[in-house]
Amino acid sequence: MTILTRYLIRSHVGPFLFTFSLLTGLMFVNAIAQRLDDLAGKGLPRDVILEALLLSLPHTVALTLPMAVLPAVLYTFSELAANSEIIAMSGGGVRPRRLFMPAMFIGVFLAAVTFFFNDRILPEANHRLKNLQVSIHRKSPTFQLRERVVNVIEGENGLGPFYLRAAFIDPVSSELTGVSIYDMSRQGKRRTTYAARGEMKLNASFTDLQLRLYDGVAYEVGSADQRSFQRTAFEQQLYVLRGVGDIFEDTEANYRGDREMSVAQLHDSANAKMLQLDSLREESRVAAVRAVERALGRSADDGDLMRFSKSPPGLADAQLPADDMIRMVAIDAKTQGTRVRSLSKRASQYRVEVHKKLVIASACMIFVLIGMPVGVRFSRGGISMVIVVSAMVIGVYQYGMSTGEDWADRGLATPFWSMWAASLLFLAVGTLLASRLGRWTASSRESGWQELWLEARAGARRVFSWSPRTGRRVR
Repeated sequence: MTILTRYLIRSHVGPFLFTFSLLTGLMFVNAIAQRLDDLAGKGLPRDVILEALLLSLPHTVALTLPMAVLPAVLYTFSELAANSEIIAMSGGGVRPRRLFMPAMFIGVFLAAVTFFFNDRILPEANHRLKNLQVSIHRKSPTFQLRERVVNVIEGENGLGPFYLRAAFIDPVSSELTGVSIYDMSRQGKRRTTYAARGEMKLNASFTDLQLRLYDGVAYEVGSADQRSFQRTAFEQQLYVLRGVGDIFEDTEANYRGDREMSVAQLHDSANAKMLQLDSLREESRVAAVRAVERALGRSADDGDLMRFSKSPPGLADAQLPADDMIRMVAIDAKTQGTRVRSLSKRASQYRVEVHKKLVIASACMIFVLIGMPVGVRFSRGGISMVIVVSAMVIGVYQYGMSTGEDWADRGLATPFWSMWAASLLFLAVGTLLASRLGRWTASSRESGWQELWLEARAGARRVFSWSPRTGRRVR
């Protein structure tokens, strides 16, 4: 590795790390703010809340890693051009395109890292986060009991359980009548409490169930001597079941969505859906042929039907009139059509996710291809140029991907063209700009926002002043 290559790579590291840290921090704070409503007020353990927040970080990194490439490249080459370093390198015999190789090396390396991260780490994090969210949503902040049923209640720190039965529960006032509680939470003692009525509520942190019982009696038996027991009558008693609202059950679901799979898993899932789709189409064709045969009065065992190996259930030996058979097949065809559309959409979603992983990874290289010539050409734009150009390019890129994904899901375009349209457009623009890189080096210090505006206006004038009829410019 030459001194020039090391210098260019080192020049990119600082701006890239700064941009990556800034974007990741801002988007992560936004993600935390969106998830606080689902996490707060449920009495969740600290480690569960921390895990839910940390599992949101990989999704943020998957977006900010390629986004940080373009501002870093723009800033680095604009600074090199503004300080006349590129002119000095050109005077020393270094071609401008020679400077392109270290930047593209960084883009290829980051593209490989991004693809590995999106293919291996991100799906596992998304899968774990989904299971954690399901567990959090199952944890209700209100304690619900059913009347005339023995409710099993787990106690704090694994103690218990409590068995509670109520003859009637008012869901509005939370009043109970005919209350029976069998307490097994204390080692060596068993306590049974009966009360004529009671009131139920949770504490402020939704962890303890507070039962205020009226007109009852309590029986307590020790395990050492079961021949004697203690009986206590009361007019009013506060009975606290601790930790009943703080039971967090972690779940692990085997089903994975399209954003929880690797590329290999997505390919397998898409192929499986296509096999189901082919089988479904074959069954629909068999049903249609049988209906036509019955309508024409031919036997269901004719040779034209024997070449089909599968037959839809319920239609193989059905002895129905022709009109009923046709009506039955029409209803079945409508149902099968819905299933075909569902399977096609699901297979398309799997393919879209595969292309999305590739598009996001390739964006690192395309951003280098765009950022270097723009940074060299308009070096006097400064930080404002970096921010504006980066926002415009990344905004168009993300809009193209989101719109393409929607079109592919709706069947308006194939997954390939819907996802790669924006990338191919910017690839063509970047290639054109890079091919003209050698012409811009000498004028790097005179290129600012004013010249950018003048050049854009001149380009628009050349396009709109051309007459397609005569092939000449309109004066």
